[in-house]
Amino acid sequence: MPQLTAKELSALGDQLGMECSLVKKYQMYAQVCADPQLRTKCEETAAKHRNHYQALLGLLG
Repeated sequence: MPQLTAKELSALGDQLGMECSLVKKYQMYAQVCADPQLRTKCEETAAKHRNHYQALLGLLG
């Protein structure tokens, strides 16, 4: 795998932080949501961002 530049590592770190934040937000939204369909959608969205986070981590080796 090619070596990542400092700028790429920084961008990757920023994106990891954003994905982590989105996971936490959507998990919190799901917990406080009274509508079952909306709760499910929030849980699905949290899972999608958790997958994004894991994929980005995979780029780091």
